Amino acid sequence: MKEHKSLLASAARTATNTTYHTLGSSGGHFIIDCTVDPAAASITFTVQGIDATSGKAYTILASAAVAAVGTTVLTIFPGAAETANVSANDFLPQTIALVATHADADSMTYSVTFNGFN
Repeated sequence: MKEHKSLLASAARTATNTTYHTLGSSGGHFIIDCTVDPAAASITFTVQGIDATSGKAYTILASAAVAAVGTTVLTIFPGAAETANVSANDFLPQTIALVATHADADSMTYSVTFNGFN
């Protein structure tokens, strides 16, 4: 089974935000597409699992700072080679939080898509 889901539509953003998503895949790619960075903004993206019982979040993978126009891919799946800020050998839980942490109030236009697989 393959899953394709838009997690954040392309838009200019200036503040940290957290979005919650239900996924049907055990792993996949989180594709961050930064298309406009007029003021040298910097954002870190974190994929968090949400514990079904307590509702608490725990970090699965955090990116390095995204500070320029381009595409960044975060990979999470069982058996993935571990690479700091790039990939994690882990399962994705049913519910995840995607946190985009802005370093300052500078605008950056970006989207995030999830391409999943089982």
